[in-house]
Amino acid sequence: MPRLLLEVGVEEIPDWMIEPALESLGANLAPLIEKLGGGQAWTDATPRRLVYRSRYTLDKERDEDTLVQGPSLSAGEKAAAGFARKMGVPVTELSPMDTGKGLYFSIKQRKMGLPARELLATALPTAIAGIQFPKTMHWGGKDSVRFIRPIRWVLALLDDEIIPFDIAGVPSGDWTYGHRVLGSKGPIQITIGEYDQMLRDNYVVVRASDRESKIRAGLGAGVRPDPELLKTLVYLTEFPTAIRGSFDPQYLELPEEILATVMRHHQRYFTVEKPDGSLAPEFVAVTNTNGDQDGLIRKGNERVLRARFNDARFFWRVDQQKKLSARVDDLAKVTFQAKLGSYKEKAERVQQLAVQMAAQVGADENTVSIATLLAKCDLTTEMVKEFTELQGLVGGLYAREQGEGEAVATAIYDHYKPVSMEDSIPRTLEGQVVALADKIDTLRECFRVGLIPTGSKDPFALRRAAQGVVKILAEARLPIDLFAFAERNEELLQFLQERVAHYLREVKGFPYDEVNAVTATKSGVLMDVLDRLTAVHDVRPTPNFEPLAASFKRIENILKQAEAGEAGTVRQELLAPGPEQDLYEAFLRIRSDMAKGGSYAAKLTSIASLRPQVDLFFDKILVNDPDAAIRRNRLALLASLLTEFSTIADFSAIVAQGGNAQS
Repeated sequence: MPRLLLEVGVEEIPDWMIEPALESLGANLAPLIEKLGGGQAWTDATPRRLVYRSRYTLDKERDEDTLVQGPSLSAGEKAAAGFARKMGVPVTELSPMDTGKGLYFSIKQRKMGLPARELLATALPTAIAGIQFPKTMHWGGKDSVRFIRPIRWVLALLDDEIIPFDIAGVPSGDWTYGHRVLGSKGPIQITIGEYDQMLRDNYVVVRASDRESKIRAGLGAGVRPDPELLKTLVYLTEFPTAIRGSFDPQYLELPEEILATVMRHHQRYFTVEKPDGSLAPEFVAVTNTNGDQDGLIRKGNERVLRARFNDARFFWRVDQQKKLSARVDDLAKVTFQAKLGSYKEKAERVQQLAVQMAAQVGADENTVSIATLLAKCDLTTEMVKEFTELQGLVGGLYAREQGEGEAVATAIYDHYKPVSMEDSIPRTLEGQVVALADKIDTLRECFRVGLIPTGSKDPFALRRAAQGVVKILAEARLPIDLFAFAERNEELLQFLQERVAHYLREVKGFPYDEVNAVTATKSGVLMDVLDRLTAVHDVRPTPNFEPLAASFKRIENILKQAEAGEAGTVRQELLAPGPEQDLYEAFLRIRSDMAKGGSYAAKLTSIASLRPQVDLFFDKILVNDPDAAIRRNRLALLASLLTEFSTIADFSAIVAQGGNAQS
């Protein structure tokens, strides 16, 4: 099978952009490989190179037969001769073609496929230039190709023969470059079979999985798992080497969160723990080198870390001289948003909202009141000014240190949670209330002044805030109506409804039609929504459920066509004996049973048991009876069925297919 190797050599690409760039490159080249019969493809990358490799089936593009339509047969021989002349064939090779609008002259033409090398030479520059990055620039003048970083070399081989093309003024070739410091200083001529080994000899580990394994092997005992940091370091290095260092144990007097943040976020070090799980006075740095025989790199990292820890200790001591409670007025000088005033104004709004919510869910109102007022005060501290990742955490640590009480400290510490769908919700009821009030205030105020997310733009992270609200309400099972917070703002209401549906589909994994059915009731009490949705999902596989859902759809259509409006009162004297009377009596019995309580699953099972009566009703009873009074009565019966049972779910939204619809 023919082999393709493409390497785009660049200045260092930001680590977080590399994997999406590989996906984009692979997607750009997939149609090209399909033209060559399909095959296998791999992508790899280091900070300085994007690599695409493929084995495909054909050595040339497939030939294509096309039928070219000419004039109508009715146009006569003269028109046919002109068409044949134009196509370069004798008239005798023309054949009639039925287009559905009549017979036309036609000729079959074969387009010969290009040889693979010629096809690739044309397509590869376009595929490279089409790689999607969050931001690109012109590096060789305004007319040059836009790219994330300057392109320095292009390795392009088809079975070890150069694929000739030019991109951004750089010609393709059969050479690459090794490690910027450790490798050969000049270009390295490459063959496909020797590619990985020759780069390895020049201190470049091409495969990300191999670099990850190399890092893992060097971490040693006690290192705390950190998949996100590991992934970052994989794409920051070409030849990673783990180096273990240490720091003075006296720094352990600082809270672990501060030390770990300095090491992880500022230095990109792995933290090390003792057997009891507490932080050890050690770290592991990953460098883009082949070792540290003299210990100079280790000593350099220890020196830098010592300076950072000294800063943190200084900030901690200075900040303790002014309590959080004395910093509330300082929030007046910290802008929340230009149109929305200061953080002090926000804190006062959040405090009022949180106290109302605390009363509703049974949380301690005094704890909530204090925590909401102090939650943002750490924004005025030196620690947070230097280490912004610690906001919220520092507030909680300072509150504990300053004697505000564990409940207040925990609520402040957790109030930014959850920061993602994978993150946990606040640990305490008071913390959940504080987090909810803070996020809801941000949503309401931003929507009030028109700061609404559009497309991929969400500068105030309102989607994340809304998703956090939904996650807390659902997982903490708080009896709070989310949609009531929209306060007649239709845009905010729709936004919250979309976030609820997203959570139920994408996070909880419920099929889209079940989500549509349950959310159609417009309830904002998410614990109840989840209970109803779980019941629908569990009862759906039973034999009667989906057929009954189809019947409800039929009922809805009948009522729409009849413009029946709200359900009227059913007059029993107008009910026909047999199927109609039986359906009405079954309806009354099930409605009575449901009024007594019980689980949603039990109620849905009861509703599903109506199927025989509903089926028989539609089989034997004419809804649009000639008698207007009887017709109205039958419509009232159907409307009563639909209205009564749609409080659990809109069954007409269920897509009947003998199994669960998938999103």
